[in-house]
Amino acid sequence: MAPSPVLAHLEARREAILEELIAFASIASVSTAPSHARDIQAAARWVANALEAAGPLTVRVIATNGHPVVYGEWLGAPGKHTVLVYGHYDVQPPEPLDKWISPPFVPTLRDGRLYARGVSDDKGPMLIPIKVAEAFFAAGDGLPVNVKFMLEGEEEIGSPSLDAFIKEHTDLLAADVVLSADGAMWRIDEPSLTVASRGLAGLELTVTGAAKDLHSGRHGGGVANPLHAMARLIASLHDAGGRVAVPGFYDRVVDLTPAERSAIAELPFDERSYLAQVGASAVFGEPGFTTLERQWTRPTLEVNGMWGGYEGPGQKTVIPSEAHAKITCRLVPDQDPDDIVQLVIRHLEQQAPPGTRLSIASGDHGARAAHISPDHFALRAAAEALDAVYGMQPLVVRMGGTVPIAELFQRHMGLDTVFFSFSTADEDFHAPNEFFRVHRLHEGLEAWARYWEILGRATT
Repeated sequence: MAPSPVLAHLEARREAILEELIAFASIASVSTAPSHARDIQAAARWVANALEAAGPLTVRVIATNGHPVVYGEWLGAPGKHTVLVYGHYDVQPPEPLDKWISPPFVPTLRDGRLYARGVSDDKGPMLIPIKVAEAFFAAGDGLPVNVKFMLEGEEEIGSPSLDAFIKEHTDLLAADVVLSADGAMWRIDEPSLTVASRGLAGLELTVTGAAKDLHSGRHGGGVANPLHAMARLIASLHDAGGRVAVPGFYDRVVDLTPAERSAIAELPFDERSYLAQVGASAVFGEPGFTTLERQWTRPTLEVNGMWGGYEGPGQKTVIPSEAHAKITCRLVPDQDPDDIVQLVIRHLEQQAPPGTRLSIASGDHGARAAHISPDHFALRAAAEALDAVYGMQPLVVRMGGTVPIAELFQRHMGLDTVFFSFSTADEDFHAPNEFFRVHRLHEGLEAWARYWEILGRATT
């Protein structure tokens, strides 16, 4: 149990902590847009100031080739575990703006929810361990474990600077485990812990036909239409059943064991409720697997965007000179992002229709899948903390998305990552009207306090 002065401090500051989150979420720290460079810097300064205000932490803002990393540490618990807390202060672009009920960077409370871009992913969850550290220091006894914070500003663009940063700062980041404030729980009605996440690979393709846009009456039927060619290329990526049709795509995929499939099947998942939640009429995907198996344990290839030609109101009878598409693949263990990109490129090149030119740019980074043993000491401690807060053992689940840090820390430092976020998968992160439930903010504060206290009982 966390010491009562810590919980009392957190309870007394409920409204003040919420106000701090509102201020944090007001910063438009969109990492992908150069126009928001000042906002990124402002968010990094805000985080550094919050760490410094929390107590006697040594705080640094460390430059990278991209956006800065905010680092803080307190190592005043000799003989105790050292935990490295990860989070990110950058956010996704807010577009389409016309879909927001309230402005994305004017945090607004409605029905127990705080609406703002980035409030769930990851500003609310990331603020929680900072305020818990502050509560322990306010109680006067220091922290029950040694704590390091590594809070980055590039997660929403795939953490391109993080690989080099970790390799260059292994001594600085040395710890016994990574605790991620990013990641999200599975759903709102049951606590959960994630033991695996998928990897990521991406590419962008351009199909070019004529040297310029052409009148579709004068030239239609005489030259290739890049939009038609792009549609054929995209259609070639899957068979009729939904299985990826790229040769070699599944070569390194390891099948689940019967026990693993059984464990997933036993989870409380209602397909009709899921369809109602996402607003779809039916599930679809690779044959032979359940929805959860496809979302968590099978690789995917998805088209994220397609464009070209005239997109304004009315008609413009034109054959466009170019068509474009963006593709990402979610990967499972043993799949290499670079290998997958090359397989997809080879397939597309072989399928390119006559009369067109195909150019492909691979993403500047990828991420492998990651996992943690269900018996890991920090995962067991997390389960104990969640049980204390919610009165039930957490479900053990997997993550369909990608958090690059998990694989990077495993590869470079041999560290496992426990995802301990208090956002949930239904909070519309990456979409209009993203929100964070206020009660989850306070539950997360209690859970992190209990978690550190439980970890502090053990010695290294």
